[in-house]
Amino acid sequence: MSLVSEFREFAIKGNVVDLAVGVIIGAAFNSIVKSLVDQVVMPPIGLITGGIDFSKLEWVMRPENTATEAVEKVSIQYGAFLNTVIQFAIVAFVVFMLVKGINQLRRQNAADPTPEAPAAPTPTELLLTEIRDELKARP
Repeated sequence: MSLVSEFREFAIKGNVVDLAVGVIIGAAFNSIVKSLVDQVVMPPIGLITGGIDFSKLEWVMRPENTATEAVEKVSIQYGAFLNTVIQFAIVAFVVFMLVKGINQLRRQNAADPTPEAPAAPTPTELLLTEIRDELKARP
């Protein structure tokens, strides 16, 4: 088997395609969650805490000094980190709810299995049944 045909077989397998779709959907979902946190969740929290914009919160370790020489500001941006933690919590909660729903469906399917129809008798079984009935009918 050539390398190209082996790669084609690998790439077309269902698991690889499903994984690729999951990654693409996940990336799109990330944008939605970022927007939700930055534009919907954090403004009311900022309003409750006195109009604080969490994305701008930082701890300045060395301020920018433009008067003497070009010294860059060094700061820890804990507000942006806080936004990221909230985004993670939202994604984790949504994934948890999805897994919970899937597990519940699996449990329902396991608890209420549909009864399978009995298999039709094979020709050998039919013949043996006829022979049995003939033998019972004899005196």
